Amino acid sequence: MSLGSMSLEGRAAVVTGAASGIGRAVAARLEQAGMSVLAVDLDPDPEGPGASHRADLTEPAANAGVVDAALQRFGRLDLVVPNAGIQHVAAIDEFPLDRWEMILALMLTSPFMLAKHAWPALRESGSGRFIAIASVHGLVASPYKAAYVSAKHGLLGLVKTLALEGAGDGIPATAVCPGYVRTPLVERQIVDQARAHGLPEERVQGEVILAPHAVKQLIEPSEVAEVIAFLAGPAGRAFTGAPVTMDQGWTAR
Repeated sequence: MSLGSMSLEGRAAVVTGAASGIGRAVAARLEQAGMSVLAVDLDPDPEGPGASHRADLTEPAANAGVVDAALQRFGRLDLVVPNAGIQHVAAIDEFPLDRWEMILALMLTSPFMLAKHAWPALRESGSGRFIAIASVHGLVASPYKAAYVSAKHGLLGLVKTLALEGAGDGIPATAVCPGYVRTPLVERQIVDQARAHGLPEERVQGEVILAPHAVKQLIEPSEVAEVIAFLAGPAGRAFTGAPVTMDQGWTAR
């Protein structure tokens, strides 16, 4: 067993958006390392990793409920991984207000609320971590994704603030920023991207999705999960207040 795995034994985590994609991979990796995981989703999978917990994180009170559920179930909370996200692809003059508000509620307000309510437990842990799944879109922009890009940029600002506030309490806060990952969220974009760019669907992955990647490959959810496990362990202690970028060379251009 590796040092990183040993260090996570007996600790507890909350992972949101845990029924599929990156969240499911993270929950499985942390559970493998010996952590108790509350696997939060709007449509949780009771057969998936961790203890499934249903919550609509666009509702502020649900975020407090998630923290309470973790503390009641595990008696402690050492790690929060806000990951839940959705996407909407549309030109700015056609972008629906309700989708804008939902995306910001889920991907910016929810991480803030989770941090707010989890902070005392993370402080008490002595080895607490806040590790948000952001995106390369927290660092750069793409057309037709006004809400997603805005939320991810805001998430990086939140993480920087949490890192400064957590410094005295030993709570590192980081934001992992992957490029395109092989997830249902990415797969569901193909039709909308084809329409927005005027392309056949079969050309979208190569000409739109992978176009900014220097390495023309999707990232696997398990690769993101390994980075989360590293950051959650002792070797991740010094990573705080900064994006951890894994973007297949996107931002090297």
